[in-house]
Amino acid sequence: MKSSERFAIPTSFMTRIFAALVLAAMVALAAPVRTVAQEDVLTPDQSSAKAKQILQQAIAGLGGPAYLNVKDITVEAKLGQFDHSGQLRGYAKIIDIAIPPDKDRTENLPKRNIIEVRNGDKGWDLDRGGVSEATITDMATSQEDTKKDIDNILRHRIHEPGMIFRYGGLDVVDYEESDWVELVDSENRTFRIAISRSSHLPIRKVVDTRDANTRMRSEEIEYYSNYHPINGIQSPFQITRERNGIKIYQVFFDKFDYNTGVSPELFTKESLDERWEKVGKKEKKPKEKPADKNNDKN
Repeated sequence: MKSSERFAIPTSFMTRIFAALVLAAMVALAAPVRTVAQEDVLTPDQSSAKAKQILQQAIAGLGGPAYLNVKDITVEAKLGQFDHSGQLRGYAKIIDIAIPPDKDRTENLPKRNIIEVRNGDKGWDLDRGGVSEATITDMATSQEDTKKDIDNILRHRIHEPGMIFRYGGLDVVDYEESDWVELVDSENRTFRIAISRSSHLPIRKVVDTRDANTRMRSEEIEYYSNYHPINGIQSPFQITRERNGIKIYQVFFDKFDYNTGVSPELFTKESLDERWEKVGKKEKKPKEKPADKNNDKN
């Protein structure tokens, strides 16, 4: 008998081994990603403490005291414009100036003749028709965005009375091993934030809300990427937002400036009135009446 024949493995046996390996691989792929640490069963107090610890690690990863002590922010960026189906229509260049948490001024570039100003519960818009008060709908959207803003959550809202904290477990998010932290505010908004275990930076935020009138549930997802340190603060140079699976917002930042001494006067109606005086359409001079033909003949 040839040596190769002595050690030959029957084909049927090889087939069974291969089938077993394939089955094992299919089971492994079908198994859900673990979202809570299976070896740990946390009490509510332990879950809350772990969530708060991870949030503090995120704040430290973002810059610690430098991140917490931001007084004002000025950015230049390209802002994606999308239709109702989520299709990209193009990009607009903007400059955005803010004093956290609720003073914000957005201007188009390069003309800076279309401006939105939000200051707490007040707001005004400047466009080609002049200065006007922001609509009730726009103000409601702006105030809701402020409550959901991740920097506002990490700098301020985590200290609000009644905020509930839970540890959401380990997961792989955007190819990074991450911990989910869950917060529920006093108005029953649920925030889930995925924080990278390696960098301790937020990489995704999910917000669940219900419409006060229709009671319809809405899910909004925000993605943070391309972080770079600016003045000791880790800043995401790309942010994308989806609502109920449709892309509604995408921004690519070109420049960040922190703590430049922005004046609160920029966030007033008077500042827009002053700007309108410079960029508004000038009144046209009345046209001269044509000369009387009869007089020309005389």
